[in-house]
Amino acid sequence: MDLKWRTLSGTQIADISEEVENTIIREIAEGNKIKVCIGCDSQMHGVDCQFATAVVFIREKRGGFIFVAKENNKNYHGKIKQRMLDEVSRAIGTAYELCDLLDRYDIPMEVHADINQSPNFESNVALKEAMGYILGMGFEFKAKPDAFASSSCANKVVQ
Repeated sequence: MDLKWRTLSGTQIADISEEVENTIIREIAEGNKIKVCIGCDSQMHGVDCQFATAVVFIREKRGGFIFVAKENNKNYHGKIKQRMLDEVSRAIGTAYELCDLLDRYDIPMEVHADINQSPNFESNVALKEAMGYILGMGFEFKAKPDAFASSSCANKVVQ
């Protein structure tokens, strides 16, 4: 995946894998126990769709921080189900890119889907496929309301 990553404050990240590894090394050296959650959210702007992917570091009992990448998809024609699965695909792509590195340092990872578990919400049409996709890739799955990497963190970037 060739995304342009940055910190939430705007500092550009040249190589996400290298930045994640340096972060892991630093956090471990500081005595922090961490986990990584990856999610994506999207927002339609007319016929264009903006996607944001977030890599969220959670420090046990010490807060967290995120790295984000935003991309614009001009003239997007996907309906709600397709858009939800496109979000999941982006999150999985990033998780796949980082999973060997996280495994090397024994860092737990979750993939978050911005999909509501209640059938009363539109996004629910993609729940079964998203869950199967994420679990089938061997990742831990979280949906709303537990999917903060997508529904809170990535969501802040696409508004």
